[in-house]
Amino acid sequence: MQILKSVFIFSLVVIGLLGCVRAPQIEPVGPLPSQRQLEWYEMEYYGFIHFNMNTFTNKEWGEGSESPDLFDPKNMDTDQWARVMKNAGMTGVIITAKHHDGFALWPTETTEHSVKNSPWKNGEGDIIKELAESCEKYGLKMGVYLSPWDRNHPDYGTDAYIEDFVTQLTELLSNYGPIFEVWFDGANGGSGYYGGANETRKIDHRTYYQWDRVFDTVRKYQPDAVIFGDNGPDVRWIGNEAGIAGETNWSIIKKDEVYAGSGRYAELQFGHEDGTHFVPGEVDVSIRPGWYYHPSEDNQVKNLNELLDIYYNSIGRNASLLLNVPVNDEGVIPEEDIVALNKLKERLDEVFNENIALSGNVEASSFRKGYEPNNVIDEVTGSFWMPTSGSNNPWLTINFEKEKLINRFVIQEFIEKGQRVKKFKVEAMIDGEWQIIEEQTTIGYKRILRLNALKTNEIRVTILEKKDTPLISNIGLYYAPPILDAPKISRNSRGEIEISSGPETKIFYEVNTSGKPDSSSKEYSEAFKFAESAQISAISYDPFTNKYSETSKVSINPAKNKWRPIDTTRNVIRKFYRIIDENPNSTGSFSMNKEILIDMGENRKLNGFSYLPPKDLTEQIITEYEFSTSEDGENWTVAKKGEFGNIKNNPILQEVRFKEREARYLRLKALQTVGSGEEYGISELAILNEKSE
Repeated sequence: MQILKSVFIFSLVVIGLLGCVRAPQIEPVGPLPSQRQLEWYEMEYYGFIHFNMNTFTNKEWGEGSESPDLFDPKNMDTDQWARVMKNAGMTGVIITAKHHDGFALWPTETTEHSVKNSPWKNGEGDIIKELAESCEKYGLKMGVYLSPWDRNHPDYGTDAYIEDFVTQLTELLSNYGPIFEVWFDGANGGSGYYGGANETRKIDHRTYYQWDRVFDTVRKYQPDAVIFGDNGPDVRWIGNEAGIAGETNWSIIKKDEVYAGSGRYAELQFGHEDGTHFVPGEVDVSIRPGWYYHPSEDNQVKNLNELLDIYYNSIGRNASLLLNVPVNDEGVIPEEDIVALNKLKERLDEVFNENIALSGNVEASSFRKGYEPNNVIDEVTGSFWMPTSGSNNPWLTINFEKEKLINRFVIQEFIEKGQRVKKFKVEAMIDGEWQIIEEQTTIGYKRILRLNALKTNEIRVTILEKKDTPLISNIGLYYAPPILDAPKISRNSRGEIEISSGPETKIFYEVNTSGKPDSSSKEYSEAFKFAESAQISAISYDPFTNKYSETSKVSINPAKNKWRPIDTTRNVIRKFYRIIDENPNSTGSFSMNKEILIDMGENRKLNGFSYLPPKDLTEQIITEYEFSTSEDGENWTVAKKGEFGNIKNNPILQEVRFKEREARYLRLKALQTVGSGEEYGISELAILNEKSE
């Protein structure tokens, strides 16, 4: 009996020792993610819904004085929202419960400016409740956006507003079930940098909102929810609204140095290698030019290639993707957006359906027992390859019996113990030699590389620089078939319409028709003149496969070939032709006290104008304007005076409508710019004369 007992004890010791061999202590590196952050990372792709008072006023930023009577979606259907997003492959949805104008989508006790005083459902409705039920029905997680800025609240700027703000947050977090993310916007009334034309109440964004109290409220009612802010605390803004994370993207940042209003937003795109807090990036971008629904943007929904670029530049660069899909004034997601979402889903399914790596054999320069190379293709969460400590440039190869066609490479780190890889390269065996096909920096939760298509029977990844021993959890190899690109349509400075597409394709187009072009339409061969406004639609056609591209649809403004930039004495200023040259990449920069006039060469009818802000000179972007017209260049009438809402964060083409008039001369005055400096910039100025939507 004693012998058996001794054998048993010995066996336990051996098993324990083996366990130590298989599971060596792995020391953490740098700030580590929380459990809520790890779960958030796994969501990867989820939807944003901008739907609020701005939907009914056709604005991006409301002023807070809008009547609740305007809010009346006749056919609102949150089931449709959830169904569309689920079918698109999204894992959750975040709703704008309250935007900067202060209108609340739920019957809050804190303000009368809410759905309870709208005609929708006779004031008995609750959009947050309906969406929560729809999310549960379709298996989506739900998040809420609550703007700290409130242009309607009479006590904004005082402690009394903070009490109501915290109460609003408490209502949202305690009455609608589980919340996966709470989204706080950085916009506020703190300065001209953020504030609007009618905002005079100035606050310090860092201290006024009592963020510690706000965050404690989230932790109390929704402890599993991540909190989004410019610098976190759980998830950070990526620093732009263009859908792009940095090629180098650390999940850690110096949190106390990149707060809202710091002016260091460019750093958020890349994170900090020596960051103090684990705050991964979220890419927020809209499927349309604007965040809210605007009828004029129905033909400007991002196409498949644009959405793919966003996907690879967000999820493919160690970030998550929050894709905004605005709901229209009927209360449903428009068909154009649904089509685009479904095309993206179909394409991603096509590309990532088969992981070619799973059929290969994996070898490595070294490994620790329990963390073998084969772990990178075992599809088991939590397993990973770990080379021996101190390995110099550790590598891992995947080889195949026969050559494989590959153009997508996926790699992931086991980030629970910290983000470690600083630089790596990917090589392929081609014609018996190793050739470098990509060299990149950070990996993080997930990195996706788009490669030129190649045939190989062996792929090798080498870690070139690291903070500590790398932990690689997954590698995927895929092939993405080519896409037939939709044509690009533009008008040149001579007033001609140009259409371009990829090589070895034909282009067919239609002008001012409702039909969809096909191979029986007019074939494009060279630029053609069309002086007035036009709706151009075009397709690319591959005669070898008999396949069509997506249809490009563009509204062309009246031609500018007779236009001249002049000063008040009617002298032509040739260097300022760049503001009317139909080139969005050229910019005219002017002194705030300098009047630049446009002589259109003849009287034209117009009912609006468009302003394209400069891409690079962000401080010179016009935020407040005055647009005037004249028939003789001496007597002027102000056609429109106002603000370009949210143009700092979303510098897109601005279209402004007014009552139709006839004029020969145009004048755009800059009343305020983003930087409040002495100069303003214009990339392109145009008139609108088609029928207003």
